[in-house]
Amino acid sequence: MSEDYIYAVARVRSRELTLLSRPDLDQLMACKSFEECLRVLQDKGWGHGVSVSAEQLLAEEEEKTWAFIRELTDDLTPFDVLLYPIDYNNIKAAVKTVVTGAAPHQVFLKGGTVDPDLLQKAVRENDFSVLPEDMAQAAESAYHTLLQTGDGQLCDVILDKACLLGILRCGRESGSELLAGYAELITATTDIKIAVRACKTKKSRAFLDAALAPCSTLDVDSLAAAACRELEEVFVYLSATEYAEAANRLKESNSAFEKWCDDRVMGLIKEQKSNPFTIGPLLAYIIARQNEINMVRIILSGKLNELPDSVVRERLRELYV
Repeated sequence: MSEDYIYAVARVRSRELTLLSRPDLDQLMACKSFEECLRVLQDKGWGHGVSVSAEQLLAEEEEKTWAFIRELTDDLTPFDVLLYPIDYNNIKAAVKTVVTGAAPHQVFLKGGTVDPDLLQKAVRENDFSVLPEDMAQAAESAYHTLLQTGDGQLCDVILDKACLLGILRCGRESGSELLAGYAELITATTDIKIAVRACKTKKSRAFLDAALAPCSTLDVDSLAAAACRELEEVFVYLSATEYAEAANRLKESNSAFEKWCDDRVMGLIKEQKSNPFTIGPLLAYIIARQNEINMVRIILSGKLNELPDSVVRERLRELYV
């Protein structure tokens, strides 16, 4: 099996040479305008060489990434940990547009594991058997919950938790240490975000029990109990886990915590640079590309909104290269 990835990893190593580096980001930061940033990116091969909006440019780069991965392997199943958030976003959109009767205009994302048209059909016909089992159960539950209660937040909670559990399951069943570690990290940090937000908004224990996804590195019962008391209790609980530094970042600001989460992911995938025999480097490349696309989004947004460079720089994350 390891031989199956040697060619793919070799191609990934070649493509990694085109990833943006810190000097590249510095060059973008030095641009005097949003338009100059776009020209620099196009000179670096981003987009299709024509004048486009920022979102078009970034969407094209995301599509390029997945097109490249499809060249390397016909089986995208191992990457479900990255694709499930798209699926569950689309389920939310399908459920809410069907229940409210709103036109489903530009509410679906591309690139999930399930065609958005199939999701719409399943919800519209109240026949979820055409969907993967776990997804079907969550979609049906969210649909009937929204119909009966009109509570859009509860609908989101059901689907967000199902998404996390799906990511965890895919990671654990993959046989890949990286995929399993990534899935665990994403689930745990999302649980922390939910607990902190719920604590600040005085959500009930029932809400927390419904929203938090059990994982290996957190005791969600203890986390929920702390969140029902006060924020300092959440920090005290986290200080006794491997997420102690997350508590410190949360005390600074939400943006500092978000940066810590993203940098922790980058640290995880950097270990794949010396791994030529597994699917790990392919996953690492996708995450690295998504990270650099997000960094470019931050810079472009800063230029467009004329934010001070200092504000933009503090939001930039670690890079893979």
